[in-house]
Amino acid sequence: MGMEPAHRGAGRELRLHLVTWNVGTASPPPDVSSLLQLDSLGPTMDMYVIGLQEVNSKITNFLSDLAFDDPWSIFFMTVLSPLGYIKLSSVRMQGLLLLIFVKHVHLPFIRDLHTQFTRTGLYGYWGNKGGVTIRMSLYGHTVCFMNCHLPAHMENTEQRLDDFEKILEMQFEGENIPSALEHDVLFWFGDLNFRIADYGIHFVRESINNKRYNLLWEKDQLNMAKKKEAFLQEFIEGPLHFKPTYKFDLHSDVYDTSEKKRKPAWTDRILWRVKNLCQHAPKEGEFSEEQQTISVTLNNYVSHMSYGISDHKPVTGTFGLELKPLVSEPLVTLNPEGEWSAEHDVLINYSAVPEFPSSAWDWIGLFKVTFRHVNDYVTYSWVEDDEISSNKGGKQVYMSAAEIPDAGGEFLLCFYSNNLQSIVGISQPFQIQPNRTLIGKELPQEENSWMQRPDNLESHDEF
Repeated sequence: MGMEPAHRGAGRELRLHLVTWNVGTASPPPDVSSLLQLDSLGPTMDMYVIGLQEVNSKITNFLSDLAFDDPWSIFFMTVLSPLGYIKLSSVRMQGLLLLIFVKHVHLPFIRDLHTQFTRTGLYGYWGNKGGVTIRMSLYGHTVCFMNCHLPAHMENTEQRLDDFEKILEMQFEGENIPSALEHDVLFWFGDLNFRIADYGIHFVRESINNKRYNLLWEKDQLNMAKKKEAFLQEFIEGPLHFKPTYKFDLHSDVYDTSEKKRKPAWTDRILWRVKNLCQHAPKEGEFSEEQQTISVTLNNYVSHMSYGISDHKPVTGTFGLELKPLVSEPLVTLNPEGEWSAEHDVLINYSAVPEFPSSAWDWIGLFKVTFRHVNDYVTYSWVEDDEISSNKGGKQVYMSAAEIPDAGGEFLLCFYSNNLQSIVGISQPFQIQPNRTLIGKELPQEENSWMQRPDNLESHDEF
């Protein structure tokens, strides 16, 4: 699986790209290459975390599975799945949407995925403010992502802080899941709506025009609150070396020219908190490297001025997560047996570690290499029902020829655990040969098969 670290005892670095963007009910733009740094020459990202606010919640068909119906989810899946990223998880609460994409190779090492949402609507604005959260165990380390939309307006600092505290107190449903602040790493981001206090609009705009952002930092309400509020002092933020990201005229980089003439503000922010650093601040030299099994480095914290679909500019943080894997073996290893084609039934070999909590509802899916999410299989086998042999070395499961795509192509196999509600094993990509019995005939166009699907997949969406 290419999981070996470079040298023994070494950690591995995961590259994480985090986006926050208040999209102001707009449709997705034509291109997000620069937003996602798809053209950058450096190493590719391992994980994309995309937090949106003010997603248009009116266009959804409430009868369907929202996760697959929302234009922004579909848009990012369309961009990222050809590049080898799968949508790992998503959670939505009206205008708030949080999406996480990962490279296939990491799937077996991501466990205990849970999502949650917290409403903090003010004065009857029900559910339009609050937070959506996804947590997971990543190579054995607990990581939590929290996308928030806090109340607007200059005078509401206290309400913003109260709402954030309320969101921090939310509990995940399930046994033994730590609270947000108990995770090894917590990322907090979104349209946090903090403003620049005291200074008048003329001074603020002059400072921005002269790129003297540091003149405004000390009057940024979040920076001011961090000095006073103990629970905020543990959160780290990179330097604000970019223009305030609100409020712009649409499709421009000109600040608000409407009658309201809003004062520019750094409303859109990305912060993080590492648990070990908070417990006790050791004196120089006391802290042995051994204790620190996960560390977070911010490599880039920028806004993206070229996007003009809303009155906010998107902000991205690119991070390195250096971690010592506490989990380095997949629970299940699997591979296709022999050459595959639709001319005959085919076999899958798999073996599980002894402690794997198997279930009668586990299944193995056949996926195109560009699959978008766990439901995006071509066909599947029930692991127990379709088993044909079992011995110490492993088990064999068959897949019917009728379900194998005649056109062939590049595919992979994933083992889905019902008890763990996640993919616990993934094969290397492999070729399926075209069906030679059909050569000369027209190969059928692919259809969506309407076969009974495993219904042990939860949908995580809220209206």
